Amino acid sequence: YDDSSDLIGRKLIGIPSPLAAVIKGMQPETIETVRLSNSKIYLCSRLSFMDSGYAHPFVLIEHLTSEMVKAEKKAYEKVIRMIAHEVNNSVAGVNSTLDTVASMLEEESDDALHATADVLRVCQERCLTMSRFITSYADVVKIPEANLMLTDLNERVYACKEFMESMCNERDIRLHVQLCDECVQVKIDNVLFEQALVNILKNAIESIGSDGDVYITTTAKPATLTIADNGAGISPDIENKLFSPFFSSKPNGQGLGLIFISDVLTKHNCLFSLRTCDDGLTRFSIRFK
Repeated sequence: YDDSSDLIGRKLIGIPSPLAAVIKGMQPETIETVRLSNSKIYLCSRLSFMDSGYAHPFVLIEHLTSEMVKAEKKAYEKVIRMIAHEVNNSVAGVNSTLDTVASMLEEESDDALHATADVLRVCQERCLTMSRFITSYADVVKIPEANLMLTDLNERVYACKEFMESMCNERDIRLHVQLCDECVQVKIDNVLFEQALVNILKNAIESIGSDGDVYITTTAKPATLTIADNGAGISPDIENKLFSPFFSSKPNGQGLGLIFISDVLTKHNCLFSLRTCDDGLTRFSIRFK
């Protein structure tokens, strides 16, 4: 809610807000840290005080997002840097040795030695894959500062349209781009924002699998961008974990994609959320300030 006065006199059950739903489900005299599907983090206290022999319940909500995100990022940045350094140094030495031995065996005429060389090449490729895997973790903490410039949002979306269509065509997914008639002026870093947009679309495509629909829409007042899909959807128990570091609902996911998107959109001062709505569509909604 943009205006807190809209909440005065209303009951929790009548407020269509994920945070209100969480607070309503809390037991009396409890305190919970809540992370929502818009990456916001709150410390919610459902307590009471005694006055004239009667208990007077109250709810205290503290916004912890910036502090928690900074603490989390500082912790996982340090861990990732240490792991990446050790793994890449070890892999470089092992790979060099594997390459030397494999080359020597390939020069021999013995078929058995050639077969061993093939095995060593497989091991070498596996080492490179592991190095690329850990490097992808390290890359997520190196996002540059956003160079924000006034841009027409519709133009940026349209500029990515051909590339996004090619991603969808590979899986027989139909892309529907519905841009508002007005010019939507927003301040964005074109490179960073397009990377985030591609990541959001990739998640939507993977959620669908094949033969589905993706809808991209913009509005001018307020300035918004929405990417919706008719994929599998997000269950309530997963929804509030989406922007947690290293959490992924995908079998082979690293839990980095949404962290990257969250960081980029935060650098753009955007409000955003990701949830499956009552109409069955999963929407990633972005609102520009």
